[in-house]
Amino acid sequence: MGVEGAASGAGAAVLVLLPGSWSYRPAGRPGEKMAVAGSGWGLAQLAEALGSSEQALRLIVSILMGYPFALFQRYFLFQKETYLIHLYNVFTGLSIAYFNFGMQFFHSLLCVLIQFLILRLMGRTITAVFTTFFFQMTYLMAGYYCTATEHYDIKWTMPHCVLTLKLIGLAIDYYDGGKDPEFLTPEQRRFAVRGVPTLLEVSGFSYFYGAFMVGPQFSMTDYQKLARGEMTDVPGQRPNSFVPALKRLSLGLLFLVTYTLSSLYISDEYLISDDYMEKPFWFRCGYILIWGKIILYKYVTCWLVTEGVCILVGLGYNGKDQNGKPLWDACANMKVWLYETTPLFTGTIASFNTNTNAWVARYIFKRLKFLGNKLLSQALALFFLAVWHGLHSGYLVCFQMELLIVIVERQAINLVQDSPALSTLASITALKPIFYVLQQTNHWMFMGYSLVPFCLFTWDKWMKVYRSIYFFGHVLFFTLLLVLPYIRRLIVPRKEKLKKAE
Repeated sequence: MGVEGAASGAGAAVLVLLPGSWSYRPAGRPGEKMAVAGSGWGLAQLAEALGSSEQALRLIVSILMGYPFALFQRYFLFQKETYLIHLYNVFTGLSIAYFNFGMQFFHSLLCVLIQFLILRLMGRTITAVFTTFFFQMTYLMAGYYCTATEHYDIKWTMPHCVLTLKLIGLAIDYYDGGKDPEFLTPEQRRFAVRGVPTLLEVSGFSYFYGAFMVGPQFSMTDYQKLARGEMTDVPGQRPNSFVPALKRLSLGLLFLVTYTLSSLYISDEYLISDDYMEKPFWFRCGYILIWGKIILYKYVTCWLVTEGVCILVGLGYNGKDQNGKPLWDACANMKVWLYETTPLFTGTIASFNTNTNAWVARYIFKRLKFLGNKLLSQALALFFLAVWHGLHSGYLVCFQMELLIVIVERQAINLVQDSPALSTLASITALKPIFYVLQQTNHWMFMGYSLVPFCLFTWDKWMKVYRSIYFFGHVLFFTLLLVLPYIRRLIVPRKEKLKKAE
């Protein structure tokens, strides 16, 4: 799902969710069966007792297993031969893939092998970049087409979408590595791959256990530093990252408990139930508001837990601040405090799935600068994300709606700032709490409204919900898009307009 934010500061719009996310459905519903290693009898029983699907339980177990894997790497492989670390990452990553998807792990193995051949045979050429993009995206789309159901299911396409971005980024960084540094931006110089990665190195990078299932994205250059033992706040020693990692794990588990308990009362299925349709209009809108807030917690859980794994092993090291304090946010996907307190759509974007947003900004949005049109680049970045998420109509509708909301929000903020009357009203201390509550209500109501097609994704389901609330969000924001420029002409003094133009 996407809203603006791919390049905070760059203007692209992307709040990204993870395709193929899990659902806490009782075992036995459609989409529950899939080929996995072993009979899974014990896990199936445990999942049923927890009111979860077996696939969801396997996912949680897989990302939690990252912690013992990271501890082993910290204490037994730190600053050892790099090939040992690559082998360890390949073995653990493939084990996780087999545990979740059985022999379907061959999809990722095939794409990694072909990607290595593309890099070696085509070299640092634009042809290699386009070939990578076309092949990896086509393979992912074919996977979506062949495995599509009417429900969210955890299948091999879920980690494969993460792998697709990783391999596309590798191809672009490898291409940049062949250019003169003077012709690269500082960001491109930082991520450019100068050497020629081996097959073992590419495989270790692809299957790193802390990011294989749900991300985060990280560059080959950072992975190479990790393998050399350089991702540490104390050179030559293991990183002092134990406490920061446990903090993210604890926070992730808190969100997991919150989501699990809330999902007993809030569910996707209720949105299309007859009981929901018979409720009054205010209730239907209020339910979407609460549902939209809760439904995102399952993504927050995964990203916080996996971020903790990356921090523990050292991949999360991001240098030091101006006071010399180590930063552990290189693999951060969430700014939790901002996410929970912001009253703005753009604030949610700046706090949610920030790692993937940065990837889209770096490899899609900024690479379209040659078009000379920021809005067009933004639209193409969003279209890429919609296709990357899947083939259902709901993804396109979601991205369209959220882009519309962000454009209108920007216009409204500029109007308040440029109008002396509105800015004076907004600055009254006694009224700020009232404005905050109203903004939060509006924010989560229409965030939930935008999420409806993303989470229901088939035409008949999301249209049913939108009809029940009379396409309220579309009517409101398209009206505001047309009306706000005229309101601005009426209440913004001419001198303010001229100053803005300058």
